[in-house]
Amino acid sequence: MAVKWDGGHSCSVLCLNVSSEGLVASGAERGELALWDGGGSPVAQLRLPQAEDVTSVVFSARRPSTLYTSHGETISVLDVRSLQEPLQRFHVNEEEINCLSVNDTDSFLAAADDSGAIKVVDLESKKVSRSLRHSNICSSVAFRPQRPQSLVSCGLDMQVMLWNLQKARPLWTMNLQECDLEEESLQSAGQFFNPPLAHCLSVASCGNVFGCGAQDGKVRIFRVTGVRFERELEFQAHSLGVSQVLFMPEAYWLLSGGNDGKVLLWDVSSKVGKQQKSPAKSLHRRKAQAAASSRKDGKLSKAASDEHSGVVPKLSIEHGEKVNWLLCAEIKGSRRVLVADQTSSVSAYPLPEP
Repeated sequence: MAVKWDGGHSCSVLCLNVSSEGLVASGAERGELALWDGGGSPVAQLRLPQAEDVTSVVFSARRPSTLYTSHGETISVLDVRSLQEPLQRFHVNEEEINCLSVNDTDSFLAAADDSGAIKVVDLESKKVSRSLRHSNICSSVAFRPQRPQSLVSCGLDMQVMLWNLQKARPLWTMNLQECDLEEESLQSAGQFFNPPLAHCLSVASCGNVFGCGAQDGKVRIFRVTGVRFERELEFQAHSLGVSQVLFMPEAYWLLSGGNDGKVLLWDVSSKVGKQQKSPAKSLHRRKAQAAASSRKDGKLSKAASDEHSGVVPKLSIEHGEKVNWLLCAEIKGSRRVLVADQTSSVSAYPLPEP
């Protein structure tokens, strides 16, 4: 049963984040920003200038009192100890920002926007150090843990990209629709009516495994090997688009939230954990198996098929509202999944221990 966090907002809550000290921040429509204590009570509120929707909130990994927020085309830097006028503002994006990410050394901030651009700001010089680009709306960007120069992104161009800040072009790109069509030429025409527009990304704490949620209701899990990545797993997670994915601190536990109003918890460790010892060798082996399988019957290889993935949710929450954002937080000694949706409340559900 959900505990409702009320009193922080009057509009739909769009985004959530938690600091290393356990303070939760939420952003909502019309410029509303709120801070919450562990008991779910609002401790501070602010309306950002121009009352533009607050689309992303991210705490600094090294300075837990620093909060980066995106609203409209602007990034505001706030001190949560005194939630007042922004300490700094960056106006480097030309269209509305959808997602912010800060690397774990607090040296770079990435902002993905509706034009497809990802502006990477050097937080020391306070200038744009890189401009990266998708061909359509860039919906999500995430720095990889322990790799402060490396990030992944996805967008409504159905592209998933791996970047290194030393290069302006992506190291590796995968088109989700092309992959689907290549691997399953016999699939139904339904794919064309529900293309895998990529909505969200999350990188596991190891930094080498990341998940992507798409409009076709599927979650795809990828593994980075050097300057490229391969799809390790794909499964049908939701009956409508996947709006949020979130890797939890445990190795390969993943939360997903969808437009179908469900929140699901997945344990994919048995599927991706096996590849840790020698990812390169296992990659070649899986490729050979996939090729042999496709020669044999012309259908999707067992390694990539969601029908045979054997992944079932460990926990299913019938939330009932379209999920805008998911967050895992330690609340009073136990873990909760916090859900932001179309309402002005934040819902907190208990999570099982690993």
